[in-house]
Amino acid sequence: MRQAWAFIVNKVSEVGRVETDADVVLDVSNLNVAFSHDKQLLPAVRHLSFSLKRGETLAIVGESGSGKSVTALSLLRLIEQAGGEVSCDHMRLTRRNRQNVELTRLSASQMRSVRGADIAMIFQEPMTSLNPVFPVGEQIAESIRLHQKLGREDAMIEARRMLDLVRIPESQAILSSFPHQLSGGMRQRIMIAMALSCRPAVLIADEPTTALDVTIQAQILQLIAVLQKEMSMGVIFITHDMGVVADVADRVLVMNQGEAVETGSVEQIFNHPQHPYTKALLAAVPKLGAMNGSTLPRRFALISPKNPPHQEAEIEQDTVVPGEPILQVRDLVARFPLRSGILNRVTKEVHAVEGVSFDLWPGETLSLVGESGSGKSTTGRALLRLVEHQSGAITFNGERIDTLADNKMKRIRRDIQFIFQDPYASLDPRQTVGDSIIEPLRVHNLLGAEEGRQRVEWLLERVGLKPEHAWRYPHEFSGGQRQRICIARALALNPRVVVADEAVSALDVSIRAQIINLLLDLQREMGIAFLFISHDMAVVERISHRVAVMYLGQIVEIGPRQAVFENPQHPYTRKLMSAVPVADPAHHHAQRVLLSDDMPSNIRKRGESMQRVQLQNVGPGHFVARSTPGSTQSRF
Repeated sequence: MRQAWAFIVNKVSEVGRVETDADVVLDVSNLNVAFSHDKQLLPAVRHLSFSLKRGETLAIVGESGSGKSVTALSLLRLIEQAGGEVSCDHMRLTRRNRQNVELTRLSASQMRSVRGADIAMIFQEPMTSLNPVFPVGEQIAESIRLHQKLGREDAMIEARRMLDLVRIPESQAILSSFPHQLSGGMRQRIMIAMALSCRPAVLIADEPTTALDVTIQAQILQLIAVLQKEMSMGVIFITHDMGVVADVADRVLVMNQGEAVETGSVEQIFNHPQHPYTKALLAAVPKLGAMNGSTLPRRFALISPKNPPHQEAEIEQDTVVPGEPILQVRDLVARFPLRSGILNRVTKEVHAVEGVSFDLWPGETLSLVGESGSGKSTTGRALLRLVEHQSGAITFNGERIDTLADNKMKRIRRDIQFIFQDPYASLDPRQTVGDSIIEPLRVHNLLGAEEGRQRVEWLLERVGLKPEHAWRYPHEFSGGQRQRICIARALALNPRVVVADEAVSALDVSIRAQIINLLLDLQREMGIAFLFISHDMAVVERISHRVAVMYLGQIVEIGPRQAVFENPQHPYTRKLMSAVPVADPAHHHAQRVLLSDDMPSNIRKRGESMQRVQLQNVGPGHFVARSTPGSTQSRF
């Protein structure tokens, strides 16, 4: 597998930008999509036309709610199932067998044969796209059996091969795992493996790397590029990450409020943007290294087509309250059992968190960064006892909370709130967003009906939504809008600590800037402490006081943000930095330092432990592991 991955990396560097064939694989003319709401048709996409050639990558970019995902679902004729009404002059696809079909004229059964085999899609929210009651191996194999007509055994072999291609360690064990047992990044890689398994003519990638850390993101983008070249596959890449756009796109289509405002080659869009909205979108992109020389977090400049950057974005203020930490974690260990065999006994364990220790002060932001599966999210969930931990001490405001009875954790959860990674999975689809936001207030009996309604309206406005959105349901919002709703819900109780698990990963650059500024404002006003879990290194650099780098369930480097970013000591930290995509087409397909493909697994036989790294002080508050997790030693 290591040789195979080296071949992929080398092949990408050789081919560079994809040279497209002359034939068009997908042609869309005058697409219009509207949704019915209160007996009115609300337009979501208007007069959109574009084409896609074989071997070409078209990036569709724009803010949350601009119509990007609606466009993608329309191509698969899935938007009609969500209540959308579609009209267009034509939507023409050239299938793998070179047969031209008009997608709008196909029956439901004919469209089922097109989906997956000819047009595949990687969805934005993997947890809602995977069936929770079936192992992931069965789900990948089902698609392979359906479209490639393979038997069950051969389909499972092919499913494992696809998991190896997207760099999932212990692929044989993962085949029998269920979606809820995997991290968000692992689930997204499984979705990518499923989409690519049938070698489609067109791949629609809707925020495919949003849930992935920068190293896996770089490798997945390279993998898609190689498979695209081999299969002459056309790719529609929907994203808000302009660094990714610069890295993968041949052409760019910029959307705003359901309309195309600018289109052109990637060089034209980045180097000579014409539309004010495009210019504002590019100006809002955070750049790694922009905080060099600064010691404190800094607000983003809010830029719009009509307004210049606000000067207060440059204001820095130390919000950390000296004294005792509000949260202390010591030697936290969390392991998950893996069952196998006829008797379904526990034979292995996933060492998700292995001896993690840190402090968090009032008004401080400590960021946890690392690859998918490194233990970031498990660490955050263990603080609120959302996952069980085997050992370790958790102290909040001077009180041990890891030993509290379940009925006493209610008052703790009022002060420690969680923003989850997958917004759709964390919202009740049967409740309006207003009910979801006010629910914590009702649980703790804090506000009356009228006060609660006013609080909901205030929170919605603070996260960039409108008060009338309180009466809508989660499925009526885009992924980025749903994430804003989750943030509003977490802030409803005025918590003292917020664990933000990829809280802004689903947001476009302008809304992301607004939300981060909101978090910094609330931190300054209320002294909130944030445990900020993220793979977006440019955002981490902007918002953090301190940074902890996790690898295989252990912290390998922790220290002040300036020290970690400007003088990274651990090789893994340096590799994380080098894998960050740059929002500049001149760096297109630049060779980045990638992690070795044969990374150690954190799955061990029962009774076997991982060797713990020892941190050494290399500067004021800066600690680095002089070894790397991964070796094993027996407990007996």
